Amino acid sequence: MPELPEVEVVRRGLQRWVAGRTVARAEVLHPRAIRRHLPGAGEFAARLEGRTIGSAERRGKYLWLPLDGGDAVLAHLGMSGQLLVAEPGSAPERHLRIRLSFTDGGPELRFVDQRTFGHVLVAPMTVRLPRRVPEPIAHIAADPFEPAFDDERFVIDLRRRRTEVKRALLDQSLISGVGNIYADEALWRARLHGARPTAALTRPKIAELLAAAREVMTEALSEGGTSFDSLYVNVNGESGYFDRSLAVYGRRDQPCRRCGAPIVRESFMNRSSYSCPRCQPRPRTPRKA
Repeated sequence: MPELPEVEVVRRGLQRWVAGRTVARAEVLHPRAIRRHLPGAGEFAARLEGRTIGSAERRGKYLWLPLDGGDAVLAHLGMSGQLLVAEPGSAPERHLRIRLSFTDGGPELRFVDQRTFGHVLVAPMTVRLPRRVPEPIAHIAADPFEPAFDDERFVIDLRRRRTEVKRALLDQSLISGVGNIYADEALWRARLHGARPTAALTRPKIAELLAAAREVMTEALSEGGTSFDSLYVNVNGESGYFDRSLAVYGRRDQPCRRCGAPIVRESFMNRSSYSCPRCQPRPRTPRKA
């Protein structure tokens, strides 16, 4: 699933190609793509046609395009969703789900989704300050690149979670945008095993972990994100190449880039976790009395 850097790459593409344009026609080609827009396809199209799109925005893994009049087009890419720009009249993509054409006759915006886990909807904006966001994601925490993100509050809340540190990093009500890949990479940089209890972490160590998460995601963004297959691409259909720089994720049995020990893979929440057994020793399990 695309994480914060990949979604930010897409947001920047939308800002370049779509912001400021007026929708001429909206077509829904697969109902599952708008399954969370409860009024249905006809109302979805009617809400978009004739509306002008504002500056593209993002929180964590969610994207939205503000519309004149106060609501927004909210999108989550899921496992395989793609927002692509394409010339009008060009051949439709195999898994094309939604198509927007514009009054200026320029490139279309297409939502393509092979696995149909992503979704798009039109939603009202909250009135909450300091930042207004679409109502369906009002419960999601700020991401670590937002001005609204409070580092000190994050330290306090993480220690109160009473869970493992990797689980806390993936908790989108605590910090949004960090997924499995960048959690593993940040933990490696901070020399922490994902099973370390949050309550046992010191404030300096949590600050180091947060800095590591920001650092690795900034580096990934500079390289267009992480692409392991053709499912994640930017709006022009191009893949990112940060996978070449990953230190642990997906590198089972390969040498640690820091100490040379073989990287290990462990099962975690129906996913995989990767770490260095020497740099990131698993915490000891207390003996039972």
